[in-house]
Amino acid sequence: IYCYFCQFQMISVTIVVASGQMVKMDSDRSGYVGSQVELRCEFVNSNPPVKISQVTWQKFVNGTKQNVAIANPALGVSVLAPFKERVRFKNPAVRQRTPSLEDTTIIFNNLRLSDEAAYICEYTTFPAGNRESMVNLTVYARPMVQMSLSTPTIVAGSKDLKMTVATCISANGKPPSVITWDTELNGEANTEEIRNTDGTITVRSDYIVVPSRETHQQRLTCISTYNDEQYTDSVSLNIQYEPEVIIEGFDGNWYINRDNVQLTCLADANPAISLFQWRYLNGSMPNSVELRDDTLIFKGPVTYEIAGTYVCDATNSIGTGSASVEVTVSGKSAWHEQQRAGAAIGGAVVCGTVLLAAITLLAVFFHRQRRTFKGDYSTKKQVLGNGFGKAGSLPPCPSFPQSLNYTEDSNDEKKPEVYGGESVQEFHGYPDNRMKAYSTVEDSQRCRYDEQSYLYDYGSEVEISVDMVPQMDGSVISKEEWYV
Repeated sequence: IYCYFCQFQMISVTIVVASGQMVKMDSDRSGYVGSQVELRCEFVNSNPPVKISQVTWQKFVNGTKQNVAIANPALGVSVLAPFKERVRFKNPAVRQRTPSLEDTTIIFNNLRLSDEAAYICEYTTFPAGNRESMVNLTVYARPMVQMSLSTPTIVAGSKDLKMTVATCISANGKPPSVITWDTELNGEANTEEIRNTDGTITVRSDYIVVPSRETHQQRLTCISTYNDEQYTDSVSLNIQYEPEVIIEGFDGNWYINRDNVQLTCLADANPAISLFQWRYLNGSMPNSVELRDDTLIFKGPVTYEIAGTYVCDATNSIGTGSASVEVTVSGKSAWHEQQRAGAAIGGAVVCGTVLLAAITLLAVFFHRQRRTFKGDYSTKKQVLGNGFGKAGSLPPCPSFPQSLNYTEDSNDEKKPEVYGGESVQEFHGYPDNRMKAYSTVEDSQRCRYDEQSYLYDYGSEVEISVDMVPQMDGSVISKEEWYV
């Protein structure tokens, strides 16, 4: 039928004859099943006009013509079965047998899929003969969209077992729908089209995933697009799986005489847990333990005998899951141990701080002491007696050589020291080859003794001037050099 439509589409909308008569019609019309549609047909007469004897509407199917409705000025209007209850002429004048038949538009009510065809409007005139034109009527069918779970119960299996979890159907549509899925699930769609005997098409799309605990309660939305219209339907997956169990309550700080401790068995399962069971792997359950479904309550203060391994078994209709916990009991609270450790660390920090302060103070003290002498200790004057003299009778100045050798870059006072009445030359460790001649006149002039002198234990005498400061090692330093 549809191919016939194609060939008739090549025919002109109107037929113009040499005498000027023509039939005006639309080339294409469409409507949905159950709706109403108009098929226009108008006759353009000539001048002088020709006489219209009859107008006949025909359905063109598989190369044959089937009468639908007839309008005759003398006999009136006739609509044939199976169109009798659904087709009528739009112009009331035609229904009242008036001579005017220039507008013979018909109205289709309650369209059916079987109404889809090419329709011919034919005018019989005298003396010009027959004139006709054609319109293609397309009937659409909106689909019925339905989405459902593949089975009422979906059980999570192995990680590699894929199965259809939901099905979306767009049934009896014309033209066929396009189905897409909106979901966060990582799956795939399998879509097929099924052609029905009445010309409609049913589209079926299955969504395939690996059922698991993670896919439970995930939402699937089916989107059916039909002639730029969208229909949506959604379902939530109901995946059943065996329990996944954990035990809460043991914080690693159960110590002697602690109160109010317990273990709780938590299980994630679908369907819900029907039975909780507790086991103690170290023998019989301690007498201080009370079982309350998913909870173990330890009555009284904590003792060493409750230590051990506890197991919780949770069961639903799919299977059983288990979890265990190793309970240890210590003599002291972990909190107290942390406090002791903190106190020890704090004490070490305090001691370190005090020690650092003491070291700092000593460093400052010695630094200040060192600053009180602004000279060099290598310039200290030391005069020792021969051990046989008395106070006030120091030996005369020793004789010095006429010249001494000193280094050019020496900053020390160039003075010899006298030990036991003998002249000893001190050159501060410089090699002999770096020495030069130096006059000793100044040194001979400096050899003056005051009346003050001191007698040391070893019997030597040292004469101290009033402007000299005695040192513990027997030397003397001038006040000008010693005081700041």
